[in-house]
Amino acid sequence: MKTFLLIAAFASLLITSPSIAATNPPKTTRQEVAEGLTCQCGCGLTVANCNHPNCEFSVPVRGKIDAMIAKGMDRAQIIASFRKIYGEKVLSAPTTQGFNLFAWIIPPLALLAGIGIMALTLSRWRKTPQPAPASTPPTLPAADENDPMRRELERQLRERI
Repeated sequence: MKTFLLIAAFASLLITSPSIAATNPPKTTRQEVAEGLTCQCGCGLTVANCNHPNCEFSVPVRGKIDAMIAKGMDRAQIIASFRKIYGEKVLSAPTTQGFNLFAWIIPPLALLAGIGIMALTLSRWRKTPQPAPASTPPTLPAADENDPMRRELERQLRERI
């Protein structure tokens, strides 16, 4: 009986949660918006992470973001307004349209190509035939084959001494 009540409570929660979400849209925070904007002071960080205490760009922008949120604007609207003023350079990530789409597509493709090349190379290395071990050790030439050369070498050595 307890499990039935728990299942019923969970099911009612799942059924009512979309309607709750529809009536209470998520609140836009300054942190969310500031993460989407790049600081223009030259630090290369986002407006949220700029570590200059008196930054000429991020400090006023944070105030503007707060004012826009107070007006009821959402994240997309606020970022669009900054994009209109400063251009695409203010965005912390490239858009997913036009030529910028390459910035999203090329890195994963390059990664997959690199993995493929490594897999192909490793498989070829594994398939390389290893030389078969000799069943008998190599035989050395008979002593009489080297005798004339050995005698000549010994003679030349004796002459030098």
